[in-house]
Amino acid sequence: MTSHEFYMDLAIQNAKAMKGQTDPNPLVGSVVVNENRVVGIGTHLKAGEPHAEIHALRMAGEKARGGTIYVTLEPCSHHGRTGPCAVAIREAGLKRVVIATLDPNPVVSGNGVKILEDAGIEVIVGVLEEESRRMNEVFNKFIVQKKPFITLKTGMTLDGKIATYSLDSKWITSKEARYDVHQLRNENLAILVGVNTVIHDDPELTARIQNGRNPIRIILDSNLRIPLDSKVIVDKLAETWLFTSKNVDLEKEKKLLSNGIKVVRTNGAKQVDIKEVVEILGGNHISSVLIEGGGTINASFLENRMIDKVVLYFAPKLIGGKDAPSFLEGSGIDKMRDAVELMDTDIMKVGKDFRLTGYPIYTNKGV
Repeated sequence: MTSHEFYMDLAIQNAKAMKGQTDPNPLVGSVVVNENRVVGIGTHLKAGEPHAEIHALRMAGEKARGGTIYVTLEPCSHHGRTGPCAVAIREAGLKRVVIATLDPNPVVSGNGVKILEDAGIEVIVGVLEEESRRMNEVFNKFIVQKKPFITLKTGMTLDGKIATYSLDSKWITSKEARYDVHQLRNENLAILVGVNTVIHDDPELTARIQNGRNPIRIILDSNLRIPLDSKVIVDKLAETWLFTSKNVDLEKEKKLLSNGIKVVRTNGAKQVDIKEVVEILGGNHISSVLIEGGGTINASFLENRMIDKVVLYFAPKLIGGKDAPSFLEGSGIDKMRDAVELMDTDIMKVGKDFRLTGYPIYTNKGV
């Protein structure tokens, strides 16, 4: 690891510690170094508050002059709720700026670098670029496409079952894996399930960790079958949005609205239009969604190429049985060559279970 990589890694690790706090802004870390000593460290804490570079520069004070600042994302060049960081760096008298990635927004990408270079400051771009890009995968998609980054999460047995044939599913995975899932919920702005999950499991869909942030609960319910005494309806622990089709029971809709539930009718005549759901979520600044649905919901999003990332928890158990539900149903594919492959996979042990993370590759054929 080079010295540039060492200090950039320090900035990245500090930025990652803020995961789940900075939405809709990206995770950003910064380190100021002078004469081979760290003199300032900063990270972006919350939208509307000073950016990472400002925190690092404030800590460094006069020791920043003539030094190098490491930033995980190109310093901003525009006036928002905070001033442009590129200008602050220029005024601090730094001689070098090392950047992991440019701003993904094509409208402003490179503008921060231009301000710095025009001031005669040396700029190096691309140090630990991939690590920084992965760290901000949610922001990178949303800022360009205005659509949420969608993660599919499932806990299953080694033979791919998410319940027994009698629909008993508590508990497939260990308490350590379930805690890990609560961390995932805390990091996402919304969590999505189908109405069958609510009917069979009556889940809370909250992040039960210390100082956790509960995601907005998104329920897909084409015919408003959700029981009015469901936890997601009555517990008031988090917002609940219910997406349904055009033709709904108006009396049931009225009762849901009186409970503070947001009911959204999509243009689907008999079924919820999931493409419209994603568009609506994006339009409401929901940048990340965690899907915890059953096999039908999961397959529907995968077949429509809407899944950006999968997080699969495998319990070392076997259930068997053709009637036991699996985590992917739907129509499936015809030829093995058209199977959806996962790239950049990572496997780690969580309690007794194994967590696999990967990113789907969608081919021109099949799914």
